[in-house]
Amino acid sequence: MAASTKRRYLPRIYDDLLSKRLAAKGAVLVEGPKWCGKTTTCEQIAKSSLYMANPAARSQNLLLAETQPSFLLEGATPRLIDEWQLAPQLWDAVRFEVDQRNAFGQFILTGSSVPPNLAQLSHTGTGRIARMRMRPMSLFESEDSTGTTSLQALFNGEMLHPAPAGATVEQLAFLLCRGGWPGAIGIKREDIAIQQAVDYVDAVVESDISRVDDVERDPHLARRLMRSYARMESSQTSTAQITEDISANDDSGPSNKTVQSYIRALEKIFVIEDMPAWNPNLRSKTAIRSADTRHFVDPSIAAAALGVNARGILQDLETFGLLFEGMCVRDLRVYADALDGQVFHYRDKTGLECDAVIHLRDGRYGLIEVKLGGDRLIEEGAANLRKLAQRIDTSRMQNPSFLMVLTGTGAYSYTRKDGVLVAPITTLRP
Repeated sequence: MAASTKRRYLPRIYDDLLSKRLAAKGAVLVEGPKWCGKTTTCEQIAKSSLYMANPAARSQNLLLAETQPSFLLEGATPRLIDEWQLAPQLWDAVRFEVDQRNAFGQFILTGSSVPPNLAQLSHTGTGRIARMRMRPMSLFESEDSTGTTSLQALFNGEMLHPAPAGATVEQLAFLLCRGGWPGAIGIKREDIAIQQAVDYVDAVVESDISRVDDVERDPHLARRLMRSYARMESSQTSTAQITEDISANDDSGPSNKTVQSYIRALEKIFVIEDMPAWNPNLRSKTAIRSADTRHFVDPSIAAAALGVNARGILQDLETFGLLFEGMCVRDLRVYADALDGQVFHYRDKTGLECDAVIHLRDGRYGLIEVKLGGDRLIEEGAANLRKLAQRIDTSRMQNPSFLMVLTGTGAYSYTRKDGVLVAPITTLRP
C-alpha cells in the first residue's frame, strides 16, 4: 500500500483576517460552508483544539458542555472549538470566559451552520465575539490566478499594468465545476476533482438541510430546488418563480411557503449567498430594483446540482456565462473581504445593470461588469459601466475608483481608450 502524503497548506486570504480579528476581540466565530477549509485555516493559528464532532469524545463533550462547560475551554490560547454549534451553550460559556479573562485572542469558534435553537443563547456576544465569514477558495488562493491585477492597487489609483492570462474556455469550465473546495485543489483528473462538489450536494440534500434545524425535509424536493436555483444563478428571480420552475412538470408541486423554508435552511448552512442591491446617490430619481441576485456560495454547487461536468457546461454557453459570473462573484467577495469591503449588484427600472460593485468601508467603490469574453460583449459591458458612472451624483458620493470588465478568455489585461479596464479573472487578486 502506497504511503499517503500530507497535502500542502495553501495560504488563505482569511489567515491574515483571522489574526486581525483575534488581535481586537476575545473570541472570533468563523462561519461558512462545510469543506471550505475553516478548521484547517484556524489550526494554523490555534495553540490548542477541541473537536466537538470527534466521535470518540462526542458524548463526553456534550455532557461536559451541559454540566461543566468551563472545563472544555481550558487549554493554550487561542483555543479552537470546532463545530461549536453542536453544543450551543458553549457560546455563553465563551462569552463569560472572555469577560473573566479580559484579554484578546482567547478562542476561535468554527461552525458550518447556524445553531438550530438560537433561544439557548442568552447573549449575542456583541463586543466580545467577532464574526468572520469564510468562503471557498478564490482562484488566487488556489494558485489558478497570476495575481498580476491588484484590486487594492486599483483602489489606490495605480495604473493597470498589462499582463498575460491566456485561460481557455475549457480551463475555465473545469475551474468552475471543480470549485474552490480545498480538497479538490491540485487534482488534475476532472472526474475526481469535481466529485467534491457532487458529494457536497448529496450531503446537503440527504442530511444537512434537515439537520440544520431538526426539521425533516424531502431530499428529492431539496435536490429539485437546488437544480432550479442553479438554473436561476446570477439572476434576480423571485421565490414564486423558483416555485413555479420546480412545479413545471408536477401538478402537486411545493407551495411558495415550503420553498421559502428550504431556501432559508440552505442559507443557514451557507450553501446560498444571494447578493444584495446597491443603492447609490443618483442624479435623477431613477427607481432602483432591490431584489437580490441569486448565487450559490460556489459555482461548482450549481454545476453539480445540474448534473454537468466541464464538457457538459460548454454545450450550453448561456448557462456557462451565468455560472462563470457566479465564480467571479465568489472571488470578488473573497477579495472584498481582504479590503474591508462588500459586493453588491445594481439594476434600475430602465434595465441598466452592473454585475458587481465592490464598496469599501471608506466610501470608495469600483464598478464591474462580468463578460465571458469576446469584443462585442466587452464593448457592451464597457458601455454599461460608463452609463452607470454618468448617472451617479458625484456631488454626494465619490467618483468610482475604477470601471472594469472582468473577463474569462481574454489573452491579457489592458486599459481601453475610454479608461475602462479589461482584466481576466485569472489575473485578479486583492
